[in-house]
Amino acid sequence: MMGRDDITVGVGGEGGISDDGRIYPNVGGYFAMIEQEMSTVGGCRYRQTIPQGRNDRLDVNTNYGIRRAFLPQGNWRYFPLQQPTTQQMMIDIISAAPTTVLLMGTHTNFALFLMSNPHLKNNVEHIYIMGGGVRSHNPTGCCSKSSISCVPQQCEDHGNMFTAYNKDPYSEFNIFGDPFGAYQVFHSGIPITLVPLDATNTIPITDNFFKEFEQKQNTYEAKYCFQTLKIARDTWFNQFYTSYFMWDSFMTGVALSIMRNGEKPNGENDFAEMEVMNITVVTSNEPYGVHDGSNPFFDGHVRPKFNLLEGGVHSGHVLTGFDDPFCVMKGSIKGKCQDGYTKEVQGLDSVAVLVAVKAKPNRNANSPLDREFFNNFLEVLNHPAHSGRFNLTNQFPHYKEVMYKPDFRNQIRGMPIIFDMDLSPGDFIALLCILKANIDVIDLKGILVSGNGWSNPATIDVIYDVLHMMGRDDIPVGLGSITALGAPELGCEYVKVIPHGSGGGLDTDTLFGLARMLPRAPRRYTAENSIKYGAPRDTAHPELRQPLAFDVWQQVTAELGPTDKITILTNGPLINIANIILSDTKAKSIIKLRTENLYSWHSFG
Repeated sequence: MMGRDDITVGVGGEGGISDDGRIYPNVGGYFAMIEQEMSTVGGCRYRQTIPQGRNDRLDVNTNYGIRRAFLPQGNWRYFPLQQPTTQQMMIDIISAAPTTVLLMGTHTNFALFLMSNPHLKNNVEHIYIMGGGVRSHNPTGCCSKSSISCVPQQCEDHGNMFTAYNKDPYSEFNIFGDPFGAYQVFHSGIPITLVPLDATNTIPITDNFFKEFEQKQNTYEAKYCFQTLKIARDTWFNQFYTSYFMWDSFMTGVALSIMRNGEKPNGENDFAEMEVMNITVVTSNEPYGVHDGSNPFFDGHVRPKFNLLEGGVHSGHVLTGFDDPFCVMKGSIKGKCQDGYTKEVQGLDSVAVLVAVKAKPNRNANSPLDREFFNNFLEVLNHPAHSGRFNLTNQFPHYKEVMYKPDFRNQIRGMPIIFDMDLSPGDFIALLCILKANIDVIDLKGILVSGNGWSNPATIDVIYDVLHMMGRDDIPVGLGSITALGAPELGCEYVKVIPHGSGGGLDTDTLFGLARMLPRAPRRYTAENSIKYGAPRDTAHPELRQPLAFDVWQQVTAELGPTDKITILTNGPLINIANIILSDTKAKSIIKLRTENLYSWHSFG
């Protein structure tokens, strides 16, 4: 859309880290360094704090459904075994010329680069980081003075981890994702400018800014960003204007302003007040040197991994998960662990970092926008220079969202079935086989999607595309469970055995890169919702709400006759079927369950 197909995108890699600390080429960065072994299979010690379903990772992966409706179709796509890896991309770019690095997520990839390529460190001129909280005070989760029953949650915490403040109230998500990786970056000796929660907490999205943005959408990128912000607001809990901040965008604005001003030592810029602080990143909890089975860098090693210092700052207890009793503070709802805390300290372990502490007020006191950065943000997005060339409908002016629904009214219908799948490539082949069968043999009534299998639940969009290609936009698709039955919503129990890289999640999520070749269906996953289904408010188009697996089950069974049975084909985890049986007392009497190989029993016309 932005006319920059020249920019390289690196992802993944199959390398690993051996038990003795040797970093092999092209480590994929799928895990925090403390968990990385010699494959792309592993747990989620830190990543488990990120919820996986609606309003969380699913909506991020699909950009609330807006991405497929708006963005044009680019020429580039993922190719297995040909996609540039993250590590090789950084080596190529940084070895070619002095480079400035902006980090807006976990630091794993860049930490691995620095540890593997110390000879290239001098080519990194500056690092700008969004993350951490030094002197910050979380403004969310607080109670009003008049409230009697309210219990404060993450109120006044240094961090923002709303899912784990009862274990670690000090950390921010980006740094917590890999504390040891962040430590390596901060202690690399490269000049660092940090834009932490201290600053971003002072620039929440305001009602005035939202209204101003709504009136200023003169470019494709402005329209895309506003649509994203709007659906984020509409699906947010009730305190959007006091709890949704300009995180990454504010850091980018501060970084670019500092660069325009010649990167002066005091970090002079237009948008944030700056201060030099001595900080470090906490990677383990005191007492140090006590091996309790929580720290893979030390436990079970004759010599600590990466030659770390025995009894040093990395040798303490490392948070193991939500059930870690070490992190419980007796008599308090707040935890005591500090993994990932960007802590202000003095001494040999401290690093001088230029820190943004507060967003600057608008120099125009008469403006409805109370922050200087708000003006710049809207000006840049709407500036005609370097603007987007087109969106999807302008790229393909003859594209129409046509729903293909065949008319089977005068045809004999075969065995009614529901197909339950976990979005693996084999399941898509099975789906095509079912769709190729004559309607008088197999009558596919609905599809249930399990997000606890081989693919990310966002791959549900590929199902819509396959159905559209086959002219079957009439078949309902229901989104099922994203975690195993009885497993906590946060975590990766069972699904952690599935590889993240080649042959695993990366390939299944993209159908080995082939998903981009499918036609774009008029149906897609969306975050649209309504109060009727538990949302905090009705969104702009609640009729586009993504049906759930149980919704599809109810729709299909409502159309059955009194003596009809429904056959369920299962090519994935059985959690959706289990939930249906537990939720519908009549389900057992009408289900015929088949889990055998599909190809062994159904015939083609």
